[in-house]
Order: sequence, then C-alpha cells, then structure tokens
Amino acid sequence: MEAFLTSTGAVAIAEIGDKTQLLALVLAARFGKPLSIIAGILVATLANHALAAFAGSLAASWLDVRTMTWILALSFLAMAVWTLIPDKLEEGEAQPRVSSTGAFVATAISFFLVEMGDKTQLATVALGARYHDIFSVTAGTTLGMMIANAPAVLLGEAALKIAPLKLVRLTAAALFAVLGLIALWGALALGG
Repeated sequence: MEAFLTSTGAVAIAEIGDKTQLLALVLAARFGKPLSIIAGILVATLANHALAAFAGSLAASWLDVRTMTWILALSFLAMAVWTLIPDKLEEGEAQPRVSSTGAFVATAISFFLVEMGDKTQLATVALGARYHDIFSVTAGTTLGMMIANAPAVLLGEAALKIAPLKLVRLTAAALFAVLGLIALWGALALGG
C-alpha cells in the first residue's frame, strides 16, 4: 500500500504545471471531447508508466543494494530540484500529428511521446526501483496523473488557478527532497 500511496501523491503533485498537463489543456481546447482525452491520457499513462516501473525494478535487481540506494537518493534529490523549474509546452508539442484519427488516438499517442523522459516518468522509474512493485507503482502513478490531468481537461485553465503553481511546485519539491533524504539516510546506513 505504501508503494501505491507514495506513487500517487508524488506524481499527482509533480504533474501540476508539467508539460503533459499543459498538453492536456491544449488537447481539451482543440478537440472539445473531454472523455476521449481523459481515456487517451489513461491508456498512454498506463503503458508509459508500466514500462517505467518495470525498468526501475529491473535496474534495481541488477545493482547491489548500496549502489541502488545511492542512485535512488540522488535521483529523488535531483527530482526535487527539477520540480522547482516551471515547464513550458515547447513549440510543436501542442499540435498532435494524428489529429485526423480522433481525440482519443491523438491524445494517447501525443501523451505517451511527450511523457518520455518527463519528470513523472523518471519518478516512476525511481519508484519502481525503490518498491520493486510494478503493479502498485504503475497504478499509483497513473492515478496521480489522472488526479492532476482529469480536472485540467474538464475545467480547463480554471483548474490551474485553484492552487498557485509556485506553491504546488514547492510542495512537490519538498516531497521529492524528503524521499531523497530518506534514501540518502539508508545509503549512509549501509556504509556507503
């Protein structure tokens, strides 16, 4: 349960103001089909985060405990810093290339691709390595993405005005810093 709850909270907070959330807003404005867009986000996130959690779990099985603990500690601390940097949707990312196939397919493909290398995907890799529970991490990070993105799709820009993005980024950074410090403490305890 810890893997699921930590994954949900970490990703829900980190996703606020992220470029994939901005993409969700753009897709909602472009297609005007919120349920299709939400379904596309769900499918893309399940696929992307299952692969990421698997990669993290696999990496953890290849490395010794001390090395993996150091990598996790540094990864979470780096995520804390990265979370403080506001995302911008880059030119070209806002326009899905497959719009003629419909809102669902355009969203699923665009969201999957934009999520590659994104901080929430990298957090999922780290959480997969930390917990070795692909199902709970994938379910948690996917729920976190849906918590952050479904309201953005349904309510548009008004959803982003409910909580100041700076406060949300600071909260997310603090959460990742705490996870990093816990992992760092574990690395030091291992005689690292």
